[in-house]
Amino acid sequence: MYLRFAWRYFKAKKSTHAINIISWVTAGVIAFSTMCQILVLSVFNGFESLVQSLYSNFYSDVKVMPARGKTLFLTPEQLRTINGISGIKGTSLIAEEKALLQNGSQLTPVLLKGVDPHFPGFSGVPRKMYHGVFDIGTLDHPKLVLGSGIEYALGVQADKNLLPITVILPRRSATLNLNPLSALSEGNATTSGSFSVQQDFDNKYVITNLAFVRQQMNFSPNEYSALEVTLKDPGQTPHYTDYLQKLLGSRYKVLTKYQQNESLYNSMHMEKWFIFAILTLILIIAAFNMIGALTMLVLEKKKDISVLQALGADRPLIQKIFLSEGMLLASTGVAIGIVLALVICFLQVKFKLVKLVGNTFLIDYFPVKLILTDFLMVAVTALLIAFAASWFPARKASRQIFDLKS
Repeated sequence: MYLRFAWRYFKAKKSTHAINIISWVTAGVIAFSTMCQILVLSVFNGFESLVQSLYSNFYSDVKVMPARGKTLFLTPEQLRTINGISGIKGTSLIAEEKALLQNGSQLTPVLLKGVDPHFPGFSGVPRKMYHGVFDIGTLDHPKLVLGSGIEYALGVQADKNLLPITVILPRRSATLNLNPLSALSEGNATTSGSFSVQQDFDNKYVITNLAFVRQQMNFSPNEYSALEVTLKDPGQTPHYTDYLQKLLGSRYKVLTKYQQNESLYNSMHMEKWFIFAILTLILIIAAFNMIGALTMLVLEKKKDISVLQALGADRPLIQKIFLSEGMLLASTGVAIGIVLALVICFLQVKFKLVKLVGNTFLIDYFPVKLILTDFLMVAVTALLIAFAASWFPARKASRQIFDLKS
């Protein structure tokens, strides 16, 4: 019954025109805020999905690292056990260290990543070649696959460069003695190609073969920097992470793809929810308009409330009527906002209407990804704020003293 009264009050023309204006302004503000929140969350989702797809080309599903220090030891028996686990597609051993590349007088700091022959089959890097081919060579004839930023810094074109590049690396077991240079090793390698994945990787990484890096750094037998694991079903990553951690023990640290880039994802999530919180303030401002509109409506319907009380309506019923009035107002705004957001997102996906400024990113438009939980969260937030704003006028209406005098 109270919904019927609320609906009649909602659609009926008020005697005071200002009440209509305030009510529709309130619904408009709620619609605008709802639309903005969904659009912002969808754009952040789009960027997050894009970053994840880019990083998945370089990072493995699971990575085994040393719990302390920079290297770990994995025996052939351990590797056979890991590779024999059902659900693991394959593994790749890694030796990684900071290095210097010298081309004539040009010195460039890089992160040199030595990979085994299994790496190209599980990594997305070979599919992102910018120049040349993905060829890491052998121990006797090492080859370098440069990030495109490193390629530019060295002043070479990787697939056409014929001169060897000097690779300078620290020796793990060397002692400084009286000659600090004894702690460094130098080796020569040619370039076979360059990749372009994402600026962070392109300006930092150089890939070569595992044996060359281990030899230059004087690694012990079975000593590596990490083990990268590729799964048949990446959706089961947490299960295999826990299983490998129990299998290998506390001397090893097993990380998911998210944990390998935890700072990046955390910063993206913080930005997303910070913007959401700011836009929620617009809803709170709209709530004050709603309080004003409902308070004026209560004053206008003072005689109606007295009639209802005379017909036997109790305080909870009257309170529900005006609470429902506020929720109808908010629901209208939320529905309009969601529809507008859906239309704008569809147009952005279809026609790429809103462009990114500059040419520094891989795409020239704002990416959009719609997630159902975002819609539910935005709607629930708006309705909760509306409920809180409607409570005070509704409570005031229910406490009105019975009076039928004209």
